[in-house]
Amino acid sequence: MMSSDGLLIPASMYMKFGVHIGTHSLVEPMRKFVHGKKAGVYQIDIRKTDERIRTAAKMIADFEADQVLGFAMRLYAQKPLLMMSKWTGIVARIGKYYAGILTNPTLPQYIEPEVIFVSDPIKEANLIKEANMVGVPVISLADTSNEPYDVDLVIPCNNRGRKSLALIYWLIANQVLRERGAIAPDETIEDPVEAFMVFL
Repeated sequence: MMSSDGLLIPASMYMKFGVHIGTHSLVEPMRKFVHGKKAGVYQIDIRKTDERIRTAAKMIADFEADQVLGFAMRLYAQKPLLMMSKWTGIVARIGKYYAGILTNPTLPQYIEPEVIFVSDPIKEANLIKEANMVGVPVISLADTSNEPYDVDLVIPCNNRGRKSLALIYWLIANQVLRERGAIAPDETIEDPVEAFMVFL
């Protein structure tokens, strides 16, 4: 579905889903992903988002599906993660975080992933801390106000909006399958982006 400008999808689709909309604040590590400010809100460079989605998909595809843990506490990220899991087979955990999930083998929730994918470096900070303790690399979505310390790969995007989150997870799911050779470079999965979206 490569767009004419070399992006995974047309830039207008990123804009329509609000992927580029940051927040009113900007932390230093996120400055390199921002290209300006509009009405007091920082604007994320979607080319950098697109580039990082490809990198993340490649990284996820390098591992067996059950070696990748996706975790989402934020409500709007939960359905997108479950849909991504449906298509890619990665392990998805949503809702409550259990301390020791990566470090305490006696816990029923214990898991030993090779890579972790989270939707928010602030909300999932404790999981990221555990991942760092056991040497597991972390991929995280991050907005302009998120300090992505201890994250190995940042995907700059609006990680609060339901439309934006649905599109990001849909894109990653598609790209992981392309990297695995499960679908052709110009193919997409049968579920549309809307199937990844939370409707309240």
